[in-house]
Amino acid sequence: MAGGPPKALPSTGPHSLRDMPHPLAGSSSEEAVGGDSTPSPDLLMARSFGDKDLILPNGGTPAGTSSPASSSSLLNRLQLDDDIDGETRDLFVIVDDPKKHVCTMETYITYRITTKSTRVEFDLPEYSVRRRYQDFDWLRSKLEESQPTHLIPPLPEKFVVKGVVDRFSEEFVETRRKALDKFLKRITDHPVLSFNEHFNVFLTAKDLNAYKKQGIALLTRMGESVKHVTGGYKLRTRPLEFAAIGDYLDMFALKLGTIDRIAQRIIKEEIEYLVELREYGPVYSTWSALEGELAEPLEGVSACIGNCSTALEELTDDMTEDFLPVLREYILYSDSMKSVLKKRDQVQAEYEAKLEAVALRKEDRPKVPADVEKCQDRMECFNADLKADMERWQNNKRQDFRQLLMGMADKNIQYYEKCLMAWESIIPLLQEKQEAK
Repeated sequence: MAGGPPKALPSTGPHSLRDMPHPLAGSSSEEAVGGDSTPSPDLLMARSFGDKDLILPNGGTPAGTSSPASSSSLLNRLQLDDDIDGETRDLFVIVDDPKKHVCTMETYITYRITTKSTRVEFDLPEYSVRRRYQDFDWLRSKLEESQPTHLIPPLPEKFVVKGVVDRFSEEFVETRRKALDKFLKRITDHPVLSFNEHFNVFLTAKDLNAYKKQGIALLTRMGESVKHVTGGYKLRTRPLEFAAIGDYLDMFALKLGTIDRIAQRIIKEEIEYLVELREYGPVYSTWSALEGELAEPLEGVSACIGNCSTALEELTDDMTEDFLPVLREYILYSDSMKSVLKKRDQVQAEYEAKLEAVALRKEDRPKVPADVEKCQDRMECFNADLKADMERWQNNKRQDFRQLLMGMADKNIQYYEKCLMAWESIIPLLQEKQEAK
């Protein structure tokens, strides 16, 4: 390509990053062909993000196959069909055994983290350490600093509303343990994050506080460089593929937030209904003591209502412990993805500013300035990492929500089956009393 001076950059109007001239670009014939309207492969991939992922798969039975005998077998079938990873794993992490620690200044929960690995980065084949929530928070902060181009999985919210949830109750601790276990497993499955030095320290170090007190390492400063963007420069335009991702994330978080609010309201109403049922059943039992011939049927109705109460309590627990946490995790996930997208925009803005500065210079520059090349490389790295993580996130989301929705359907079917069986069980008793008359 010719080594003439770069063309002046347009100052207004929406333009794709691909249309911006490179500092080495001259007035060759290649520029005259820039009006080709054929979409790029990246743009086509972005359109696929916006189209196919807004609708969840229905998980239906393929044509020509017999439908499963029950909802449980359908759920198992989907889980088996989704297990097509086929990769040989060399790192396994489990979070379990929560313990409560009561000290003079504070009370907190620690969790045991067991790690097994055959990687050469680990000196031993197995480790067992204990960590508290703030240690997980430290790990996530370090991953964000040292891997700014990657999507870091979210942690469960640290604070709970006073009077609503006891953060030391068994239910809350178990829900948080599951979330922390999923957090580490998502990092373990990531081809880049799982090799991060801070992740290795988190899994193996007996005394993590010693590492927390250390200053910011050179690797950490790489993440800080992303924040240093040319002051006052406004991003010219976000490429269409990343604009589509941003729009999708906004709509996704909005819809999930609405579902979360409605689900919480449904659970609240179910709990109120459960309280009424528990008061309703004993009334029939008390009434039966005053009756002669109706005593047995009334006791049967009381027992039936008790069975329905138990079934409703199980359904409410499943919704609270399994359904709501997944919704909240993906709401936080969308926020994390937006944060990475914003960092990518900052790098692009820096690149555009450097290109504009070079284009405004009058003298010929046969070579691209080193800082421009580095900024371009960083932007391309950001683009590649973000698209790869977005695709991985979409795959995980489809699998998680398929299992979530099928599980929710299965639990509701089980609830109504239990209620139906309970009411059907007293029909013969009532029929016998009618025939005796």
